[in-house]
Amino acid sequence: MSAQKGQAKADRPGKQRDAFFDNAKYLAIVLVAMGHSWEPLKGDSRVVETLYTIVYTVHMPAFIIISGFFSRSFDMRPDRLKRLITGVAVPYILFETAYPLFKNLVDEGSHEPISLLDPWYLTWFLVALFVWRLTTPIWKLVRWPLPLAVGLAMLASVSPDIGDDLDLQRVLQFLPYFVLGLCMKPEHFKLVRRRSVRIASVPVLAVALVVGWWAAPRMNASWFYHRDAAQELGAPWWCGPVMTLALMGCSLLLTACFFSWVPGRRMWFTALGAGTLYGYLLHGFLTKFADYRGLFEHPWLHHPAGEILVTLLAGTAVTLLCTKPVQRVFRFAMEPRMEWAFKQDAAELARERQKKEKEREQEQEQERKREKVRA
Repeated sequence: MSAQKGQAKADRPGKQRDAFFDNAKYLAIVLVAMGHSWEPLKGDSRVVETLYTIVYTVHMPAFIIISGFFSRSFDMRPDRLKRLITGVAVPYILFETAYPLFKNLVDEGSHEPISLLDPWYLTWFLVALFVWRLTTPIWKLVRWPLPLAVGLAMLASVSPDIGDDLDLQRVLQFLPYFVLGLCMKPEHFKLVRRRSVRIASVPVLAVALVVGWWAAPRMNASWFYHRDAAQELGAPWWCGPVMTLALMGCSLLLTACFFSWVPGRRMWFTALGAGTLYGYLLHGFLTKFADYRGLFEHPWLHHPAGEILVTLLAGTAVTLLCTKPVQRVFRFAMEPRMEWAFKQDAAELARERQKKEKEREQEQEQERKREKVRA
């Protein structure tokens, strides 16, 4: 979802967005919304719990890898720092404030405090993305970035004293996926989109379903959230590094299968890929409203037909929240310009002047061509 920040200017004339990545982001955000809608239902259905386990193995790693891939060019240039602040930090502050207020308004008797240090529900991803982006120059500098990131994730999994501030457990435990995205090149995505990989993904998914069915009642789902150390999950310390490596292996395998089936051509939903951050942050209000009002407690929803209905409603809702009209309404919160808050950078002003001059020259060239045609 955040990868659209890496393509923030891609909608301008003369630049073409890559349909594959927009398709991948849209399909991943649909999986996110479905996974959140299944959470209140999974305790009564082993099928839902199995699907929930598989989805949670894939959706965030896929998003984070794409976010890392589109962060490869990030440096400390003023214009990029501005986009990081307006596109990540400001939405975090706004939504970290809005979610508790929403709960206090909708959930009777709730007195949820506002804390910018303790990410609430979905906002942890914005904190993580902010930290990851800021550290991008470091990962581009060190010789073995991915092994170092994996080592940090393993250490975090045995460090319960990290605490909940800024959800640093998740920041560190999901870090390897972001660094992997930084290390990837376009040809790596082309490799997993080959027909042979697509065919091989079918038996892999079948095995994943069997394993997920077996593991659903036996495994603590909190391992997939990457927000706790092993000791906090009632496991010995050595389980942390082991589970970090095991889950990363499973996630990368299933994420490769997911990417292999993402279409590379423009589809009806391709344009929605540019609005996945809107869908991500806004669908949480709908999910939480249903939870606070006890809508998930209706007995009919805990039967197959009800579970299918909830799944379809979640997919439809997040699709609508990614559309252009919704983006226009909430752009003030997601992508505020905030020119008043920043100093004018001389280098940036020079780049803007050069760009305008180039555009003017292109317009003049086109006009000359049109005059030749008329002559």
